[in-house]
Amino acid sequence: MSKHTPKIALVDDDRNILTSVSIGLEAEGFSVETFTDGAAALASFGRSPPDLAVLDIKMPRMDGMEVLRRLRQASSLPVIFLTSKDDELDEVLGLRMGADDYIRKPFSQRLLIERIKSLLRRAEAAAEGDGARPEPLMVRGRLTLDPLRHACTWDGQPVTLTVTEFLILQALAQRPGHVKSRDQLMDAAYDDQVYVDDRTIDSHIKRLRKKFKSADADFASIETLYGIGYKFDES
Repeated sequence: MSKHTPKIALVDDDRNILTSVSIGLEAEGFSVETFTDGAAALASFGRSPPDLAVLDIKMPRMDGMEVLRRLRQASSLPVIFLTSKDDELDEVLGLRMGADDYIRKPFSQRLLIERIKSLLRRAEAAAEGDGARPEPLMVRGRLTLDPLRHACTWDGQPVTLTVTEFLILQALAQRPGHVKSRDQLMDAAYDDQVYVDDRTIDSHIKRLRKKFKSADADFASIETLYGIGYKFDES
C-alpha cells in the first residue's frame, strides 16, 4: 500500500512566500496547494480538504481570521497562522478562534516546516492512537473521549475539538482533580522541538471552555488554579 502524501494548503497574498515555502515543502515530500486569498482557499477546502492549512491573517477578499471562523464551524483541520512580528493581539485572537499554532513573520522556512511536521504528527497520533494498541474510551463523569477517533462528547453531545484542544483536554482528564501546570500541558500537546508560551495554553483553555459551554451553559469542569495551572473536575 502506498504511503499517503500529506497535502498542505498555503494561503497568503505574498506570492514570494508561496513560491519559496512551496519549494521547501515539496522538497520534504509534501503535496502543496497555494491560494492568494481566503475565499478561494475556503471554497477549495470544501471540495478537497488538505491535511493542514497555513493561513496568513491579512489577505484580500477574506482574511485568515474569517477563514478560520468558518472552518471551525464544521472542521478540526490543523491550522497554523502566520502573524505580523509585533501583533500579539492577532496571535491571541487566532488561538482563541481555534488555530493550533502560529509563527511570526518574517519566519525561518525551516522552522515553519518543522512546525508543520510536528502538528501533522500530533494529528496522526490523535487519530490513530499513535499506531499502538487502540486506547479505550476515557469516561470522566459526563465527558467521554475517544482517542482512536479523536472524538469528544459531553452528556452525549458531540463537541468538535482541534488536535491541540483534544490533547490538552486528554491530559487534564487523565487524572481528575490533579493539577496540571502549563508546562505539563505544553508537553502533552506539543513536540519537544516546539516552544509555546503560557498565553498559548491559556487561549486553548478559554476556547475549550467556550465550546463546552455551548453544549452545557453550566459547564465548569476545567478549573484554574492561579499561578499553578489547571485541573479537570469530573463531578
